[in-house]
Amino acid sequence: MKAKVNKGTKKRFGFVLITAMVLVGLGLYKQHTPATYDSSSDGSEIVEEQQQTIPPDVAAHIEQEKLLANSSPSPVLGVQTNQTAFPIPTSVHVPILMYHYVEYVQDKNDTTRISLNTTPYTLESEIKTLADAGYTFMTNRELTDVFDGKAQLPPKPVLLTFDDGYRDFYTDAYPILKKYQAKATQYVISGFLGYRNHLLKGQLQEIAQDGLVEIGAHTVHHVWLKGQLLKTVANEIFQSKIALEQLIGKPVVSFAYPFGAFDQQAREAVRNVGFGSALSTIAGIEQKEENKYFLYRLRPGGRTGKALLAWLENQK
Repeated sequence: MKAKVNKGTKKRFGFVLITAMVLVGLGLYKQHTPATYDSSSDGSEIVEEQQQTIPPDVAAHIEQEKLLANSSPSPVLGVQTNQTAFPIPTSVHVPILMYHYVEYVQDKNDTTRISLNTTPYTLESEIKTLADAGYTFMTNRELTDVFDGKAQLPPKPVLLTFDDGYRDFYTDAYPILKKYQAKATQYVISGFLGYRNHLLKGQLQEIAQDGLVEIGAHTVHHVWLKGQLLKTVANEIFQSKIALEQLIGKPVVSFAYPFGAFDQQAREAVRNVGFGSALSTIAGIEQKEENKYFLYRLRPGGRTGKALLAWLENQK
């Protein structure tokens, strides 16, 4: 894999050019120049809401894996960690909440931004509600450790995940997380760092070194991965991991699919380059070993207090 993605500037430029051409053909972006591009400003993020089913090729592959497992049964053992083995669960009840912007939107005509936004007041209310109700905040890496038999699931687990690496995460969301010592995972578009509305590299490094927030990858250019050429998919996934690891000096082991769009090829690419898990935008709360590479997420929708707790209790 390294040999393919490091053959020189000319080939890397070719990958980016191919990606841009495909995206323009799909009509997903009005403009794809990092200096001016905002991955939610043109409404393209809204298509996440349409990605609510497991792709047929992924479902078929999972069924094949089950048949193979049943034909040659073997005991499921935990992974030894400090002389302790934990059983590997087949299913866990864990809400993974999804956020994008966290700010007070100034342009009231920007309906797309408003639809994807959570105000700082609402985010703090949600976090306080969960903390007061006894929920345990986890990172995605910690949830992956549970599936890998390296750890046990804490009482009332919940994950807070933020997509795209917007700058308001540093200015508005991060202080709230620190106030409540609430762990979270931020999924960063590596190629957009330092550009319009996105985190500065120094801000990301500060967040990563603090240790409260896990940094995950969200491709290099926020590319629709479903149905793409393999070399485009592999380049976007692998290079985002490498770039972020070099910047923060830590392993990047979690991935989120842009737009929630994935297929079996993308799922395999994520696993093959060394990610331990990946997030989709499919709504759900029952996380299974078989969907470790397209974990389900929920949009809290501004609910706080008793409404938020009742809503979580009724999720399936």
